[in-house]
Amino acid sequence: MAEDKYNLKNPAVKRILQEVKEMQSNPSDDLTSLPLEENIFEWQFAIRGPRDSEFEGGIYHGRIQLPAEYPFKPPSFMLLTPNGRFETQTKICLSISNHHPEHWQPSWSVRTALVALIAFMPTNPNGALGSLDYKKEERRALAIKSRESPPKYGNPERQKLIDEIHEYMLSKTPPVPQLSPSQALEEHPTNSDGEAQANQQDSATMVAGNGLPNPVVGDRAVEEEPLVLANANPGTAEMGVRAAREIPAREPSNHPLQRPEMRVQRSADDRLFTWAAVGLTIAILVLLFKKFMKSSGHGAVFMDGS
Repeated sequence: MAEDKYNLKNPAVKRILQEVKEMQSNPSDDLTSLPLEENIFEWQFAIRGPRDSEFEGGIYHGRIQLPAEYPFKPPSFMLLTPNGRFETQTKICLSISNHHPEHWQPSWSVRTALVALIAFMPTNPNGALGSLDYKKEERRALAIKSRESPPKYGNPERQKLIDEIHEYMLSKTPPVPQLSPSQALEEHPTNSDGEAQANQQDSATMVAGNGLPNPVVGDRAVEEEPLVLANANPGTAEMGVRAAREIPAREPSNHPLQRPEMRVQRSADDRLFTWAAVGLTIAILVLLFKKFMKSSGHGAVFMDGS
């Protein structure tokens, strides 16, 4: 690398060159990354699929763009190898990426970010930008395919670096492990419960993606067009699912509106019963009064007078 063509007093250049030396002096079996010869702000990387996951044994290439303000601003990441977790050639949204500069720490490095990226792979995407949610068997098939050849991307100089990185990772990454019988049964259920679960997932996919499996969730400069309501927009797909789930719950909400009428009717009935009780009480008092007058003799006097 021709260091003389860069301003070594520039904080970003100084930091990047330090990280290059650190990456070369402390190689890892899980990852490797190097900048391009013509631009040290552009890096190529490859990571090894995390162990004990459907990505294990896979080799996943990607590209890193470091900002001019690095390390005070975070880099952006893009995967180039199909993997079933992140879209390819799309800037992915992670807490370590430029989508969330508020989380970035200047003490973090390219190595730190790649370790975090490996840890993110088996996690739930939750509709994040640039994320995919393939089934485990599909991801495993992509992991096997990822070892066959490196992705084709960029000019010959960049491609040469990608090929060298791929050869290095192949020498460090064991092949994709075979599934045990229990794991195979887990990924390919044959009972009625498995079929019911598959049908339920298919119906949810139909709602979320208009019948398309795995709607695209990335921002592929789609972030600049957030209002495009195509199948490629994850936010609208997720909102569509939520809306579809909420609509049935709103239909019976009309019934509580009838309760005030029932209360009014009950209060009217209560008043009627109250007046009837009052009238009955008055009638009883009149009868008692007449009986009292008759027993005391006043009733006879009144009758003689008449």
